[in-house]
Amino acid sequence: MNPDKSINQRKRTESQQATPPGQAQEPSRLAGPYAKALAKAVSLHLEGKAKDALRELDNAVATGADSVEMHSARGHLQYDLEMYEDAVQSYTRLLALDPRHPNGNFNLAVCLEKLGRWEHAGQQFERALDADPQRLEAWLGLGICRLHTEKAEQALDAFERCLARDADHETARFGKAVALQYLWRFDEAAELYRGILERNPASEESLVNLITIGMARKDEKMIREYSEQLLTIRPFSQAALEGLATCAFSSGDYEAASRCCAKLVEFTPNHFERWFNLGVAYQKLGRLEQAAQAYSEAVRVRPDSKQAFVNLGIVRQELGDLKGAREAYERALQLAPDIPEILYNLGSVLEQQGQKDEAEKLYTRLLVKNSDWEDAWFRLGYLRLTRGDYHGSAEAFDACLRKKNSWPEALVNLGLSYWKIGDRDAARRSYEQAIEAQTDNVDALRGLAALAIERADFQQALDYQARLIDQGERSPELFYNTGLLLQKSGQVEDAIRLYKEALTERPNFAEALLNLGHALKAKGQQDEARSYWRQALDAKPELAQGYFEPAHT
Repeated sequence: MNPDKSINQRKRTESQQATPPGQAQEPSRLAGPYAKALAKAVSLHLEGKAKDALRELDNAVATGADSVEMHSARGHLQYDLEMYEDAVQSYTRLLALDPRHPNGNFNLAVCLEKLGRWEHAGQQFERALDADPQRLEAWLGLGICRLHTEKAEQALDAFERCLARDADHETARFGKAVALQYLWRFDEAAELYRGILERNPASEESLVNLITIGMARKDEKMIREYSEQLLTIRPFSQAALEGLATCAFSSGDYEAASRCCAKLVEFTPNHFERWFNLGVAYQKLGRLEQAAQAYSEAVRVRPDSKQAFVNLGIVRQELGDLKGAREAYERALQLAPDIPEILYNLGSVLEQQGQKDEAEKLYTRLLVKNSDWEDAWFRLGYLRLTRGDYHGSAEAFDACLRKKNSWPEALVNLGLSYWKIGDRDAARRSYEQAIEAQTDNVDALRGLAALAIERADFQQALDYQARLIDQGERSPELFYNTGLLLQKSGQVEDAIRLYKEALTERPNFAEALLNLGHALKAKGQQDEARSYWRQALDAKPELAQGYFEPAHT
């Protein structure tokens, strides 16, 4: 709300009561038919027939009546009938005939004020004050015009001149408070508003402006106090609801914020900020369908808001509406082609839709101007890795780690990229760095175990496998591979135990059944071995070719 809106309403009331536009204070110079026309107009006006009275005067002017009295009378009637533009013309002509007319400049200023022509109205109030510097209502009008023309210091001077003559003039006190508020002299302004409320507890305008000061100060207690007070006077006050919504957002009470914002959009269905804030509140509450609806309304009202489209895309993506999310992000990208967040979010949607080439292009485009965006380097590395560009993926993960050097997932993927390239030493270093960053990183331990097996370092491979099992890993592959290592190293009893663990997790694991049979045979348990071999062949008949030979890793 503009702080001076209410004072305009007060000012006009005061002006009309104190000095309504009226007849010029001069001896009559009308004679003959024009005097009769004026007399008839007065009679009609007394009968409550203002339009007929004005018609009588219009006819007289049309036939040659051009006098101060006639134009003053017409201006009065036109003002009463809210024909402010016509009244301006009448008072302008009056002043052309008599520039020193005692009420002409003031009355013209009031009409101009009604039309919102603040600069011109202020000039006319100044002319009225040249003729009568003590005219309180002219100072009041001038103060209001100066507020509207963003001359708060001069407005303050005008209101103080009013108060010098009438210290209790409520409208002037309110105007002074508004001027102080514009000048960010909040303590003084708030003191004046509170003084007005002591005399007039129902002063909605003072409460609204106190709420505005509270928002400027980020003073939640002040906002809440005056918002609640305003609601007792006007239960559906938009200013009060906005104040309470502000407090709710500040304190993280998104349920209360959503209620206030929902009520506000009922009052103003074409208000962008209120729809947007409602979307934020619903999004924070996890009510994503309602958030999407609110953001949709926000972009309806303001189709050039990139942030509203981004938020709409986010909630649609979380709802699984990838088509809708993509449409929202693409619209946001049209509005802001180089915003990295939009490029990244759209890339993630394209990944989810399986359009990995398009996603990779977006991440590359993002990184041209935003090389510090480590998440984009990670996604680019992942996409290159999945399509077999191992040198490219290593380059991307390396760039990612230059920005975030202890990212376990990036280190693991970099290790895998080096392994695929054939640089096993670099792969091992990457996996070891991942373990340093996250001691229980399962993928890094698996990688190190596999590398140890490749170089026939079975004992170290067993150590890594044991660490995986200690950390609660229960995959049948882990038990099976560990069993193979134990069997190769001659620890047959332990191998049997691990094969059985693998079969507990996957009863039809053919390779585990086969090698368990070989381990049991080595222990002299021929009958039991044959049972497991039979089960292995049932699960995977192609194993028959190597049935009687131990499996090789």
